[in-house]
Amino acid sequence: MASSQLGARGQCLRLLKTRGFLLLKLSAAILAVLLFCEFLIYYLVIFRCSWPELKTPEGAGTLGAPKAPEPVLRAMFLADTHLLGAVRGHWLDKLRREWQMERAFQTAVWLLQPEVVFILGDIFDEGKWSSPEAWADDVGRFWKVFRHPPHVQLRAVAGNHDIGFHYQMDTYRIKRFEKVFNPERLFSWKGINFVMVNSVALEGDGCDICSRAEAELLEISHWLNCSRELLWWLRPRLILSGHTHSACEVQHRAGVLEVSVPSFSWRNRNNPSFIMGSITPMDYALAKCYLPREDMVLTTYCVAAGCLMLITLIPTGLVSAPFHFGQRVLRKFKTM
Repeated sequence: MASSQLGARGQCLRLLKTRGFLLLKLSAAILAVLLFCEFLIYYLVIFRCSWPELKTPEGAGTLGAPKAPEPVLRAMFLADTHLLGAVRGHWLDKLRREWQMERAFQTAVWLLQPEVVFILGDIFDEGKWSSPEAWADDVGRFWKVFRHPPHVQLRAVAGNHDIGFHYQMDTYRIKRFEKVFNPERLFSWKGINFVMVNSVALEGDGCDICSRAEAELLEISHWLNCSRELLWWLRPRLILSGHTHSACEVQHRAGVLEVSVPSFSWRNRNNPSFIMGSITPMDYALAKCYLPREDMVLTTYCVAAGCLMLITLIPTGLVSAPFHFGQRVLRKFKTM
Protein backbone atom coordinates (compact mmCIF):
# COMPACT_ATOMS: atom_id res chain seq x y z
CA MET A 1 0.00 0.00 0.00
CA ALA A 2 2.77 2.38 0.97
CA SER A 3 4.79 1.54 -2.13
CA SER A 4 1.83 2.19 -4.40
CA GLN A 5 1.28 5.59 -2.79
CA LEU A 6 4.94 6.45 -3.23
CA GLY A 7 4.76 5.40 -6.89
CA ALA A 8 1.67 7.54 -7.53
CA ARG A 9 3.30 10.49 -5.80
CA GLY A 10 6.48 10.10 -7.89
CA GLN A 11 4.45 9.89 -11.08
CA CYS A 12 2.58 13.07 -10.11
CA LEU A 13 5.88 14.88 -9.45
CA ARG A 14 7.29 13.78 -12.81
CA LEU A 15 4.13 15.02 -14.54
CA LEU A 16 4.36 18.39 -12.79
CA LYS A 17 8.05 18.65 -13.70
CA THR A 18 7.30 17.85 -17.36
CA ARG A 19 4.53 20.43 -17.47
CA GLY A 20 6.77 22.99 -15.78
CA PHE A 21 9.50 22.50 -18.40
CA LEU A 22 6.91 22.74 -21.16
CA LEU A 23 5.52 25.97 -19.73
CA LEU A 24 9.05 27.38 -19.45
CA LYS A 25 9.81 26.50 -23.08
CA LEU A 26 6.53 28.03 -24.28
CA SER A 27 7.18 31.25 -22.32
CA ALA A 28 10.71 31.52 -23.75
CA ALA A 29 9.44 30.92 -27.30
CA ILE A 30 6.68 33.55 -26.94
CA LEU A 31 9.15 36.11 -25.58
CA ALA A 32 11.58 35.37 -28.44
CA VAL A 33 8.85 35.87 -31.07
CA LEU A 34 7.71 39.13 -29.46
CA LEU A 35 11.30 40.39 -29.23
CA PHE A 36 11.88 39.65 -32.91
CA CYS A 37 8.59 41.02 -34.28
CA GLU A 38 8.35 44.10 -32.07
CA PHE A 39 11.98 45.14 -31.73
CA LEU A 40 14.74 43.31 -33.62
CA ILE A 41 12.98 43.28 -36.99
CA TYR A 42 13.27 47.08 -37.25
CA TYR A 43 17.06 46.89 -36.87
CA LEU A 44 17.36 44.03 -39.37
CA VAL A 45 15.32 45.82 -42.04
CA ILE A 46 16.56 49.41 -41.61
CA PHE A 47 20.18 48.23 -41.32
CA ARG A 48 20.04 47.46 -45.06
CA CYS A 49 19.41 51.16 -45.86
CA SER A 50 22.33 53.46 -46.60
CA TRP A 51 22.74 57.09 -47.58
CA PRO A 52 22.86 57.64 -51.34
CA GLU A 53 26.19 58.67 -52.77
CA LEU A 54 26.60 61.83 -54.79
CA LYS A 55 28.22 61.57 -58.20
CA THR A 56 31.66 63.14 -58.42
CA PRO A 57 31.59 65.78 -61.18
CA GLU A 58 33.97 65.21 -64.07
CA GLY A 59 37.03 67.43 -64.13
CA ALA A 60 36.83 68.15 -60.41
CA GLY A 61 39.88 70.07 -59.26
CA THR A 62 42.50 71.90 -61.29
CA LEU A 63 46.03 70.97 -62.31
CA GLY A 64 45.64 67.53 -60.78
CA ALA A 65 44.79 68.92 -57.36
CA PRO A 66 41.67 67.32 -55.88
CA LYS A 67 38.77 69.67 -55.23
CA ALA A 68 37.68 69.98 -51.62
CA PRO A 69 34.42 68.07 -51.19
CA GLU A 70 31.30 70.09 -50.46
CA PRO A 71 29.66 69.50 -47.08
CA VAL A 72 26.86 66.95 -47.44
CA LEU A 73 23.64 67.35 -45.49
CA ARG A 74 21.90 64.09 -44.55
CA ALA A 75 18.15 64.62 -44.46
CA MET A 76 15.27 62.24 -43.76
CA PHE A 77 11.86 62.95 -45.30
CA LEU A 78 8.71 61.46 -43.74
CA ALA A 79 5.06 62.09 -44.53
CA ASP A 80 1.51 61.29 -43.43
CA THR A 81 2.12 59.85 -39.98
CA HIS A 82 -1.58 60.38 -39.14
CA LEU A 83 -1.41 60.01 -35.35
CA LEU A 84 -4.95 59.01 -34.41
CA GLY A 85 -7.11 61.32 -32.31
CA ALA A 86 -9.87 61.09 -29.74
CA VAL A 87 -12.79 60.67 -32.17
CA ARG A 88 -11.80 58.06 -34.73
CA GLY A 89 -8.86 56.46 -32.97
CA HIS A 90 -9.50 53.19 -31.15
CA TRP A 91 -7.09 52.79 -28.23
CA LEU A 92 -5.71 49.48 -29.53
CA ASP A 93 -5.19 50.92 -33.03
CA LYS A 94 -3.42 53.93 -31.52
CA LEU A 95 -1.21 51.75 -29.35
CA ARG A 96 -0.20 49.48 -32.24
CA ARG A 97 0.44 52.16 -34.87
CA GLU A 98 2.30 54.51 -32.56
CA TRP A 99 4.49 51.69 -31.26
CA GLN A 100 5.36 50.74 -34.85
CA MET A 101 6.22 54.32 -35.82
CA GLU A 102 8.17 54.92 -32.60
CA ARG A 103 10.30 51.81 -33.07
CA ALA A 104 10.86 52.59 -36.77
CA PHE A 105 11.79 56.24 -36.16
CA GLN A 106 14.02 55.62 -33.14
CA THR A 107 15.81 52.80 -34.95
CA ALA A 108 16.30 54.88 -38.10
CA VAL A 109 17.68 57.86 -36.16
CA TRP A 110 20.05 55.60 -34.19
CA LEU A 111 21.31 53.62 -37.19
CA LEU A 112 21.35 56.29 -39.92
CA GLN A 113 22.28 59.39 -37.87
CA PRO A 114 20.43 62.05 -39.94
CA GLU A 115 21.13 65.71 -39.34
CA VAL A 116 17.62 66.93 -40.10
CA VAL A 117 14.20 65.26 -40.34
CA PHE A 118 11.33 66.76 -42.34
CA ILE A 119 7.72 65.61 -41.86
CA LEU A 120 5.69 66.68 -44.88
CA GLY A 121 2.18 67.16 -43.59
CA ASP A 122 -0.72 65.21 -42.05
CA ILE A 123 1.18 64.64 -38.85
CA PHE A 124 -2.12 64.25 -37.00
CA ASP A 125 -5.28 62.60 -38.21
CA GLU A 126 -7.83 64.84 -36.46
CA GLY A 127 -6.09 68.20 -36.15
CA LYS A 128 -8.73 69.77 -38.37
CA TRP A 129 -11.45 69.29 -35.73
CA SER A 130 -9.75 68.28 -32.44
CA SER A 131 -10.54 70.17 -29.23
CA PRO A 132 -7.77 71.99 -27.33
CA GLU A 133 -7.58 69.10 -24.84
CA ALA A 134 -7.41 66.45 -27.60
CA TRP A 135 -4.83 68.53 -29.50
CA ALA A 136 -2.61 68.76 -26.41
CA ASP A 137 -2.85 64.98 -25.94
CA ASP A 138 -1.99 64.37 -29.61
CA VAL A 139 1.01 66.71 -29.42
CA GLY A 140 2.32 64.99 -26.28
CA ARG A 141 2.10 61.58 -27.97
CA PHE A 142 3.82 62.97 -31.08
CA TRP A 143 6.87 64.12 -29.12
CA LYS A 144 7.04 60.73 -27.41
CA VAL A 145 7.02 58.85 -30.72
CA PHE A 146 9.33 61.26 -32.59
CA ARG A 147 11.70 62.24 -29.80
CA HIS A 148 15.20 62.87 -31.11
CA PRO A 149 18.67 63.92 -29.91
CA PRO A 150 19.34 67.67 -29.57
CA HIS A 151 21.75 67.69 -32.52
CA VAL A 152 19.00 66.44 -34.89
CA GLN A 153 16.71 69.12 -36.29
CA LEU A 154 13.03 68.31 -36.86
CA ARG A 155 10.96 70.45 -39.23
CA ALA A 156 7.30 69.97 -40.11
CA VAL A 157 4.86 71.23 -42.73
CA ALA A 158 1.12 71.49 -42.11
CA GLY A 159 -1.23 69.20 -44.01
CA ASN A 160 -4.98 69.18 -44.54
CA HIS A 161 -5.50 66.82 -41.57
CA ASP A 162 -3.51 69.19 -39.33
CA ILE A 163 -5.32 72.45 -40.10
CA GLY A 164 -8.20 71.42 -42.38
CA PHE A 165 -8.77 71.71 -46.10
CA HIS A 166 -8.88 75.13 -47.70
CA TYR A 167 -12.52 75.73 -46.76
CA GLN A 168 -11.95 74.48 -43.16
CA MET A 169 -8.66 76.10 -42.16
CA ASP A 170 -8.62 79.23 -40.07
CA THR A 171 -6.06 81.39 -38.30
CA TYR A 172 -6.63 79.62 -34.97
CA ARG A 173 -5.72 76.17 -36.35
CA ILE A 174 -2.70 77.52 -38.21
CA LYS A 175 -1.38 79.37 -35.15
CA ARG A 176 -1.99 76.28 -33.02
CA PHE A 177 0.11 74.22 -35.40
CA GLU A 178 2.86 76.85 -35.64
CA LYS A 179 3.06 77.09 -31.85
CA VAL A 180 4.14 73.45 -31.73
CA PHE A 181 6.32 73.43 -34.84
CA ASN A 182 8.71 76.12 -36.02
CA PRO A 183 6.73 78.57 -38.18
CA GLU A 184 9.75 79.61 -40.27
CA ARG A 185 9.12 79.15 -43.97
CA LEU A 186 12.82 79.25 -44.88
CA PHE A 187 15.31 76.87 -43.30
CA SER A 188 18.98 77.06 -44.32
CA TRP A 189 21.79 74.70 -43.38
CA LYS A 190 25.20 74.00 -44.94
CA GLY A 191 24.43 76.45 -47.73
CA ILE A 192 21.19 74.67 -48.69
CA ASN A 193 17.85 76.49 -48.59
CA PHE A 194 14.64 74.61 -47.79
CA VAL A 195 11.35 76.42 -48.33
CA MET A 196 8.43 74.93 -46.36
CA VAL A 197 5.18 75.56 -48.23
CA ASN A 198 1.68 75.20 -46.80
CA SER A 199 0.02 73.94 -49.98
CA VAL A 200 -3.45 74.05 -48.37
CA ALA A 201 -3.18 77.86 -48.47
CA LEU A 202 -2.33 77.96 -52.20
CA GLU A 203 -5.87 77.75 -53.54
CA GLY A 204 -5.33 81.01 -55.40
CA ASP A 205 -8.78 82.41 -54.61
CA GLY A 206 -7.49 85.50 -52.81
CA CYS A 207 -8.61 84.44 -49.32
CA ASP A 208 -6.95 86.22 -46.41
CA ILE A 209 -4.83 83.22 -45.37
CA CYS A 210 -3.92 82.49 -49.00
CA SER A 211 -2.84 86.10 -49.56
CA ARG A 212 -0.62 86.02 -46.48
CA ALA A 213 0.95 82.72 -47.57
CA GLU A 214 1.66 84.08 -51.04
CA ALA A 215 3.14 87.26 -49.56
CA GLU A 216 5.47 85.18 -47.39
CA LEU A 217 6.63 83.20 -50.41
CA LEU A 218 7.16 86.39 -52.40
CA GLU A 219 9.27 87.79 -49.57
CA ILE A 220 11.36 84.61 -49.53
CA SER A 221 11.77 84.76 -53.29
CA HIS A 222 13.10 88.32 -53.05
CA TRP A 223 15.46 87.22 -50.30
CA LEU A 224 16.70 84.42 -52.56
CA ASN A 225 17.10 86.91 -55.46
CA CYS A 226 14.30 85.34 -57.47
CA SER A 227 11.48 87.27 -59.01
CA ARG A 228 8.78 85.53 -60.99
CA GLU A 229 4.79 82.51 -60.01
CA LEU A 230 5.47 79.52 -57.39
CA LEU A 231 7.94 77.55 -59.46
CA TRP A 232 9.34 80.74 -61.07
CA TRP A 233 9.49 82.60 -57.76
CA LEU A 234 11.71 80.11 -56.01
CA ARG A 235 13.35 78.14 -58.84
CA PRO A 236 13.77 74.97 -56.75
CA ARG A 237 16.11 72.14 -57.69
CA LEU A 238 13.86 69.56 -56.05
CA ILE A 239 10.33 69.38 -54.64
CA LEU A 240 9.30 66.86 -51.99
CA SER A 241 5.65 66.52 -51.00
CA GLY A 242 3.29 64.27 -49.05
CA HIS A 243 -0.49 63.68 -49.00
CA THR A 244 -0.73 60.85 -51.57
CA HIS A 245 0.51 58.10 -49.17
CA SER A 246 2.42 56.63 -52.13
CA ALA A 247 5.72 57.26 -53.85
CA CYS A 248 5.65 58.81 -57.30
CA GLU A 249 7.71 61.21 -59.36
CA VAL A 250 6.58 64.13 -61.51
CA GLN A 251 8.84 66.03 -63.89
CA HIS A 252 7.67 69.64 -64.15
CA ARG A 253 8.10 71.74 -67.27
CA ALA A 254 11.02 73.64 -65.83
CA GLY A 255 12.87 70.33 -65.49
CA VAL A 256 12.24 70.28 -61.72
CA LEU A 257 11.65 66.85 -60.19
CA GLU A 258 8.85 66.45 -57.63
CA VAL A 259 8.95 63.35 -55.42
CA SER A 260 5.93 62.29 -53.40
CA VAL A 261 6.99 60.75 -50.07
CA PRO A 262 5.05 57.61 -49.00
CA SER A 263 3.17 57.38 -45.73
CA PHE A 264 5.19 56.45 -42.64
CA SER A 265 2.21 54.70 -41.01
CA TRP A 266 1.25 51.02 -41.29
CA ARG A 267 -2.38 52.17 -41.07
CA ASN A 268 -2.05 53.57 -44.59
CA ARG A 269 0.35 51.08 -46.18
CA ASN A 270 1.50 47.49 -45.77
CA ASN A 271 5.05 48.63 -46.61
CA PRO A 272 5.72 52.15 -45.25
CA SER A 273 8.96 53.87 -46.15
CA PHE A 274 10.78 57.19 -46.04
CA ILE A 275 13.18 59.10 -48.27
CA MET A 276 16.86 59.63 -47.47
CA GLY A 277 18.62 62.56 -49.11
CA SER A 278 22.31 63.41 -49.42
CA ILE A 279 22.26 67.09 -50.36
CA THR A 280 24.89 69.73 -51.18
CA PRO A 281 24.46 73.30 -52.44
CA MET A 282 24.95 72.03 -56.02
CA ASP A 283 23.68 68.45 -56.09
CA TYR A 284 21.46 65.88 -54.41
CA ALA A 285 20.86 62.13 -54.36
CA LEU A 286 17.79 60.33 -53.01
CA ALA A 287 17.11 56.79 -51.81
CA LYS A 288 14.08 55.06 -50.34
CA CYS A 289 14.29 53.11 -47.09
CA TYR A 290 11.57 50.52 -46.54
CA LEU A 291 10.25 49.57 -43.13
CA PRO A 292 9.15 46.03 -42.12
CA ARG A 293 6.15 44.75 -44.05
CA GLU A 294 3.14 44.17 -41.83
CA ASP A 295 2.13 40.99 -43.66
CA MET A 296 5.59 39.55 -42.90
CA VAL A 297 5.15 40.32 -39.20
CA LEU A 298 1.66 38.76 -39.15
CA THR A 299 2.93 35.68 -41.02
CA THR A 300 5.70 35.28 -38.45
CA TYR A 301 3.16 35.42 -35.64
CA CYS A 302 0.89 32.86 -37.36
CA VAL A 303 3.74 30.40 -38.03
CA ALA A 304 4.99 30.79 -34.45
CA ALA A 305 1.46 30.22 -33.09
CA GLY A 306 1.13 27.03 -35.17
CA CYS A 307 4.47 25.70 -33.97
CA LEU A 308 3.64 26.47 -30.34
CA MET A 309 0.32 24.68 -30.72
CA LEU A 310 2.08 21.58 -32.05
CA ILE A 311 4.61 21.68 -29.21
CA THR A 312 1.73 21.86 -26.74
CA LEU A 313 -0.32 19.03 -28.30
CA ILE A 314 2.45 16.50 -29.01
CA PRO A 315 2.88 15.42 -25.35
CA THR A 316 -0.89 14.81 -25.04
CA GLY A 317 -0.92 12.34 -27.93
CA LEU A 318 -3.59 14.30 -29.83
CA VAL A 319 -1.18 14.90 -32.72
CA SER A 320 0.37 11.42 -32.81
CA ALA A 321 -2.99 9.56 -32.80
CA PRO A 322 -4.04 10.69 -36.33
CA PHE A 323 -0.50 9.97 -37.56
CA HIS A 324 -0.59 6.39 -36.24
CA PHE A 325 -4.08 5.91 -37.68
CA GLY A 326 -2.77 7.01 -41.09
CA GLN A 327 0.11 4.55 -40.82
CA ARG A 328 -2.29 1.66 -40.06
CA VAL A 329 -4.47 2.58 -43.06
CA LEU A 330 -1.40 2.61 -45.36
CA ARG A 331 -0.26 -0.79 -44.10
CA LYS A 332 -3.71 -2.21 -44.70
CA PHE A 333 -3.69 -1.03 -48.33
CA LYS A 334 -0.20 -2.43 -48.86
CA THR A 335 -1.26 -5.92 -47.69
CA MET A 336 -4.26 -6.00 -50.03
